[in-house]
Amino acid sequence: MKITRQKHVKKHLSFYRNNFRFREPYQVLLDGTFCQAALKNKIQIKEQLPKYFTGDVQLCTSNCVLKELQSLGKELFGAKLIAQRFQVRHCAHFKSPVSGSACLLSMVAEGNAHHYFIATQDQELASKVKKQAGVPLLFIIQNTIVLDKPSPTSLAHVQAVQAGQLVPEHQKQNLQQLKDEQGVSQIPERRGRKRRGVRGPNPLSCMKKKRKNAPQAASAAPDQKKRKRKRNRGKSLVQDTQRTM
Repeated sequence: MKITRQKHVKKHLSFYRNNFRFREPYQVLLDGTFCQAALKNKIQIKEQLPKYFTGDVQLCTSNCVLKELQSLGKELFGAKLIAQRFQVRHCAHFKSPVSGSACLLSMVAEGNAHHYFIATQDQELASKVKKQAGVPLLFIIQNTIVLDKPSPTSLAHVQAVQAGQLVPEHQKQNLQQLKDEQGVSQIPERRGRKRRGVRGPNPLSCMKKKRKNAPQAASAAPDQKKRKRKRNRGKSLVQDTQRTM
């Protein structure tokens, strides 16, 4: 491998490691066109790709890719044999298979959570992959494997994150995990101002009011008793004088 190629690979890999959290073993999704190109150019993918990345690599494909190669017949029989040696990753098209390009594109949608590389010679698929941030692209030129430079979409995404305009995908996942653990996501969101229902009476207003004249009535009671005693004494004196007469 030439020195310039080594520099380019290290530079591109460090970009995806630092900004999109790619880690070894690198997972590479291959389609039938890439396997066919490797067969024509006599490239041993299992041997050359780990050397190219200078790290561990997991080669994988999907059921849709294998079924597509099987349906194309003898022309792509050799590419089918190569693809069958790789790990088969489950996709969402088990009951109703789709084309290999549509399948791989769906597996890297919504932020490429599994950190896949896409290895393809399909120009239409490559152009769609470049429109998504954080999806590295591999292709074959003559007899060499090439890791494409980061797309303008990936560069713009990184700039937006650094400017604080976007939240990185891994931070979103961590926040969602914390919400699930704390049960915050189960609380329904409030929409608009909540209408107040009919309230009951104020418990303080139901209490009996204290009479203000109660102390005066209490003080007036001893005076009335004294008056009654004086009257009784006066009556007793009159009765005693009558008796003595």
